[in-house]
Amino acid sequence: MISFNVITPFPAMFNNILNESILLKAKQKKIAEYNIFNLFDFLDNPSERIDDYPFGGGPGMLMKPEPIFKAVDKIKSNIKSSNDCRIIFPTPDGKVFNHDKAKKLSNVKNLIFICGHYKGIDQRIRDEIVTDEISIGDFVLTSGELPSMIMIDSIVRLKKGVLNNYESAEKDSFYDLLLDGPHFTRPREFRRNKVPDVLLSGNHKEIEDWFLNKREEKTKKLRIDLWKKYKSKKMEQK
Repeated sequence: MISFNVITPFPAMFNNILNESILLKAKQKKIAEYNIFNLFDFLDNPSERIDDYPFGGGPGMLMKPEPIFKAVDKIKSNIKSSNDCRIIFPTPDGKVFNHDKAKKLSNVKNLIFICGHYKGIDQRIRDEIVTDEISIGDFVLTSGELPSMIMIDSIVRLKKGVLNNYESAEKDSFYDLLLDGPHFTRPREFRRNKVPDVLLSGNHKEIEDWFLNKREEKTKKLRIDLWKKYKSKKMEQK
């Protein structure tokens, strides 16, 4: 089982996401568990704040180190091996999240997400606690909850037993450096647009070759960076 532990001042944001669709199925199958920790519960005094002004001046507020350190200590006290735990801070100045990172994190038993707010978090948290600073793209959000949800969703679906057919995950975009190709379902003809004949032929080799060709065409057109990596990998294999 993989354990997701989220530290956030707004725990209610996770209620609907974690109790629907694939994420709920993973919990019901006991493949994943979700533990949401309210940051305000780790204040020494309920009247205290979780944020304060930054030393040196400047706009914005920073999340204080004490409650976050206490929350992480609490979570880690229930983890048998600290070697099987990653502490993730979603931040726009981190390394960009991708499918390969999701695969690596899906093999870790305990993940802790620290959801930042305001101007960010005290640097001492990043220096002493965080193991992975991850960005979901070159843009800024109001907080770390949405990036955490996105990463959790991406990681969970890679655990065997979550999807009805694990092969479905292996055919996704980015799994083998290629984007996903076109897919069709019934009806065979819709508004004069027909399903390609090859998909109705029953010839599995021809279908496989057609689909690979379409994926290569799409990747070359839309993601030349992935296409170059894909071609380089094929050359190495030869």
